[in-house]
Amino acid sequence: MDITLTIIGFLCCLLGIVGSFLPVLPGPLTSWVGLLLLHFCKVIPQNWTFLGITLAIAILVWFLDYIVPAMGTKKFGGTKYGMIGSSVGLLIGIFFLGPLGIIIGPFVGAFVGELLKDNDATKALKAAFGSFIGFLTGTLIKFIVSIVFIFLYCSKVWEYKSVLF
Repeated sequence: MDITLTIIGFLCCLLGIVGSFLPVLPGPLTSWVGLLLLHFCKVIPQNWTFLGITLAIAILVWFLDYIVPAMGTKKFGGTKYGMIGSSVGLLIGIFFLGPLGIIIGPFVGAFVGELLKDNDATKALKAAFGSFIGFLTGTLIKFIVSIVFIFLYCSKVWEYKSVLF
């Protein structure tokens, strides 16, 4: 059972990294589930302080993920149309352009969203840039936290490898 929990936990951590880029998956929270599963292994002592702190960080990053893009868009004069366009652009970009869509999609989506609201291309371009910067900042934060979580996961598995495997 411990090996199964270890494998599923590792897969959750990997899925959390992927979720850092996809808006439909909560990256750090998914990685945290991997940490939780690891601590349910019989041979690894449960550290509720560690799990509580990492959960608080995951929830904070999840919350910030909704605020940071809005701050970027607002700082550059954007509206909700730009934010919605950025999210839709990401999904469409990933579908049609693959990994390159992660970069191009939010920018084009925010630009189109702002153009739909106000037909001023200069204003739309500025807002799209702000939305794009906000999106990239949020993504970077989620990615870093997910990488740290998988590092913590691997270090714990390495520490108990002799009794796990």
